[in-house]
Amino acid sequence: MMRFPSPLLALVLFVSFPSFVAAQALKLPDPLPGTAPLKLSEPLDEHMVAGIDRYALQALAQSPELRPEKWNYDFNSHAAFIESIKENRARFKTIIGAVDSRVIGPGFELLSTTEKSSVIAECPAFKVHAVHWQVLDGITASGLLLQPTGEIKARVVALPDADWTPEMFVGLKAGVPESARIPLALAARGIQVVIPTLMSRDADFSGHPDVFYTNQPHREFIYRMAFEMGRHVIGYEVQKVMAAIDQFERLDKQEGRILPVGVVGVGEGGLLALFSGAADYRIQSTWVAGYFQQREGVWREPIYRNVWSQLTEFGDAEIAAMIAPRSCVIEACAVPVVDGPPAPKKGQRASAAPGVIEIAKPASVKAEFERALPVFEQLGLQQNLSLVFSGEGTGPAGSGKALADFLFGLRIRQNKKLIPPVELRRTANGIQVDPNARQEQQFNEMNAFTQELLNRSARYRDAEWQPGKYTSVALWEKDADRLRDKVYDELIGRLPAPEQPVPLNVKTRKVLQHDQYQGFEVMLDVTPEFVAGGILLIPNDLKPGERRPVIVCQHGLEGTPMDTIRADGHSYNAYKNFSEQLVKRGLIVYAPQNPYKGRDRFRTLQRKSNPMQRSLYSYIIPQHERTLEWLSSLPFVDRQRIGFYGLSYGGKTAVRVPPFVKQYVFSICSGDFNEWVRKNADSAHRYSYVFHGEYEIFEWNMGHVANYAELSYLMAPRPFMVERGHNDGVAPDEWVAAEYAKVRRFYTQMGIGDRTEIEYFNGPHTINGQGTFAFIFRNLNWKPSGD
Repeated sequence: MMRFPSPLLALVLFVSFPSFVAAQALKLPDPLPGTAPLKLSEPLDEHMVAGIDRYALQALAQSPELRPEKWNYDFNSHAAFIESIKENRARFKTIIGAVDSRVIGPGFELLSTTEKSSVIAECPAFKVHAVHWQVLDGITASGLLLQPTGEIKARVVALPDADWTPEMFVGLKAGVPESARIPLALAARGIQVVIPTLMSRDADFSGHPDVFYTNQPHREFIYRMAFEMGRHVIGYEVQKVMAAIDQFERLDKQEGRILPVGVVGVGEGGLLALFSGAADYRIQSTWVAGYFQQREGVWREPIYRNVWSQLTEFGDAEIAAMIAPRSCVIEACAVPVVDGPPAPKKGQRASAAPGVIEIAKPASVKAEFERALPVFEQLGLQQNLSLVFSGEGTGPAGSGKALADFLFGLRIRQNKKLIPPVELRRTANGIQVDPNARQEQQFNEMNAFTQELLNRSARYRDAEWQPGKYTSVALWEKDADRLRDKVYDELIGRLPAPEQPVPLNVKTRKVLQHDQYQGFEVMLDVTPEFVAGGILLIPNDLKPGERRPVIVCQHGLEGTPMDTIRADGHSYNAYKNFSEQLVKRGLIVYAPQNPYKGRDRFRTLQRKSNPMQRSLYSYIIPQHERTLEWLSSLPFVDRQRIGFYGLSYGGKTAVRVPPFVKQYVFSICSGDFNEWVRKNADSAHRYSYVFHGEYEIFEWNMGHVANYAELSYLMAPRPFMVERGHNDGVAPDEWVAAEYAKVRRFYTQMGIGDRTEIEYFNGPHTINGQGTFAFIFRNLNWKPSGD
């Protein structure tokens, strides 16, 4: 939690404010005493988001300098080195979601029928079989096996780009440059090669017939649901590589020998080759074509490359270093470029995240390579890390030098005799594999596996949180901070404390003069890079020396503080000017500007933050801490009586900020509380964000860390309330009721059931302001004006 020094504003403000007289006469100066004039020319939300953006980009740029803190290399021996990075390797496998136990399958299963052979093509040196193999419970890999007709010298998993099918990778279908058909060059040299199908960038299956279909690439659709469950399309496909290696080991045992194992990939396959080589020590030689480079700009790439916390510990150089002391070949080359998600076809809705793939700049490849090289040099194995440029870095994959270095890593001597180009001949009796049907099957398997994780996740959370054991507040408070820290660190992400004290630097300007209240726009510093801000509403009937409670009223998505105040316009339909209603009842009201405004302008903040183990709420929590620090210093504020009330995205804030900011004495979640994990990971329900454009909404491994019930537990013993309209489209009543029932049980078992409640009303996604207002007045110990 960020800690900042509190400026000595209270005394200044107290002596500077005029004596409070009759309600109609109060007129506070502009700016507020003790603050500087606010002269901001751009909207506050734009200024705020731009500052957070600078902060996030700065953190990304500095990440290579900070990563060495996570490593403790031991170069005394190869064995000592491997042991010294064991925990790093385990963390790496966790963040890419390669954590599930693999199935021990029967081997590579040949796809054949009574009429058709598994051999779909052949040449004198090898045959091409259609195969599949077991990976996880319910997930298989499917593709091609190139089986040499003579002695097998090594075994290799070859990974095509996501835009290439296995058939394209071996030239049976057009689309891959001849030199990039790497599996052919390997099989012609006596290497057994297996080629799995990857999740493609097409969008044919990204949706559900009972909901709608989207233009999300298959990789993104799987990524969204999997990310919420602590899994990843990357991890699933690394598991497919490791499952193939399991079968290689099985074959070695059957044949009574141990053959070297390699992995090679191009483009998206290059990513998987690099990650697999780092994750699985059984791989002797890794060839990464067209992927390796500086990764601090990963936020520009497709969202299915977003890996939580990766750049705090693992740039491409650090991942390559985990391949040491084994062999790693980096080839700078052309790959299929991506200028964004596919355009929506008929029957599809546009909801995909932006993201591009470009050919890596040679300077970026070289700079990252030079960061990895010292590890190999200190092991005395600099020859095991090679950098090859195909052309000037823009030629096709599969250059002769890269192939030679890869074979060197497999301990295969190059035959000086020229190997003629491979000419595959399709067999007349080979089984006909429909690549589209195969893609659909692979997509459906990943989908179903993730949905089963979702269905089991509540049991996992119950085992971790053990809500039934807390029969008193005292028992709960023994564990509450530990669980609070776990959620903050693992789910939200914590900003580092500033190196130097950051003054609040408060600026204000009057924006409202009403006969019952006055309003000031406020801006203050959170860090030197970004600010917090909002509108402070002060009742005109304050008495001299009086300190009143504060209610913080939070807007929702694409909102502003004024939306919660104005009594007309479109925003009134949702907010019912609840900030104004509460200040008219005598409370001091603060309406913060939260940074979820500006569409992609704010959504990319999540992309820039996730690699550094941060989320949007990593910034919002410190914003609220700083704001409460300032509010508490005001001479007319009772710092012991500050509550929170938020609608929609403000309701998201209600379960993600007050649980971690203990100065909030209660929290009200309006129009958002529900079975949040299911809402983000369910692939067959119209309420699910899997289908919609809010691509920033997904939170890493939330399914196994904390749902809304667990987040609400963290409010205890402070009061917590839910406001729910029966016709609110956020989720069905059944989801809301079931999730809230856990909260009610939790409070009741501790003997404080009177501190939590839910109010249903017959209405839509809106503030109701009936039971919630009574809850506010009761818990702030306030008698509303006029009552």
